Amino acid sequence: MWDTIFPYLLSGISVGGQYALIAIGYTMVYGILRLINFAHGDVFMVAGIMMVYIVAAGVPLWVAIPLVLILTALVGFLIERVAYKPLRSAPRMSVMISAIGVSYTLQNLVLYITGGLNKQYPTIPWISETIVLGTAKTKLVTVITPVLVIVLVVALVMLINKTKIGMAMRAVSKDFETSQLMGIKINQVISATFVIGSFLAGVGSVLYFTNYTTVIQTSGAMPGLKAFVAAVFGGIGSIPGAVIGAFIIGIMENIIKGLDVILFKSGLIDKPVGLATFSDAFTFALLIIILVVKPTGLFGESAADKV
Repeated sequence: MWDTIFPYLLSGISVGGQYALIAIGYTMVYGILRLINFAHGDVFMVAGIMMVYIVAAGVPLWVAIPLVLILTALVGFLIERVAYKPLRSAPRMSVMISAIGVSYTLQNLVLYITGGLNKQYPTIPWISETIVLGTAKTKLVTVITPVLVIVLVVALVMLINKTKIGMAMRAVSKDFETSQLMGIKINQVISATFVIGSFLAGVGSVLYFTNYTTVIQTSGAMPGLKAFVAAVFGGIGSIPGAVIGAFIIGIMENIIKGLDVILFKSGLIDKPVGLATFSDAFTFALLIIILVVKPTGLFGESAADKV
């Protein structure tokens, strides 16, 4: 039984780590602006497309990877400055519509550039190598992902707790207006939040597309939505919550994908019944349950509205 479950568990931990890197961007932006950045999944996709074209242009991988991460952070910065900053004092619905507009703009821009054709993500040496762990045969990236995620999250938490910009982020997330009155440079804090979130989405794209090697204009839609669900599940605004939520969703999703095989090999069913079809549905059913039972998520804090 364990031999059957283990490969799916391993894959779930890996993809959960990749969702976590996207979910952090959602939760950080929401923590400061109370905004769901619906374009964040598309920033993740743009990072994948940029890697395809930069490597195709003959740039060596050791230059291409850091270049893509920097450019992805720049994309996040530009999105905030062009689409969100002018709407700082606008109703929240206007900002949300702007976020959806940015999402479709990025998708259509990539559609124009690629002609709607699937692009093959370049093979990254070492992390693309196949290894055997117990009964599971997998790529090295599967093992590296959770370790890298933990390292990046620890670094991010230290940045938020120990640095000046981190203190400013915490202050702004607690009280936007008072922070402004106290002289905190709100625009710099918000830009830094988008840059960090986009950078982590870029790292997530390198890990994700090493496993799922086809990139198209809609490649960021489903990972982005699942990362958003992970952020809500863990408690949107909480970085540890987003990470834990992402790992839980990644593991459960992959277990459901393998449920037919697991049940068949254990003798509980005579033939596969197509349970893998419900792997995506599970994620969104979980979102509905969480919103009904505990709207603040696992680690979210209830916020009282000011009068």
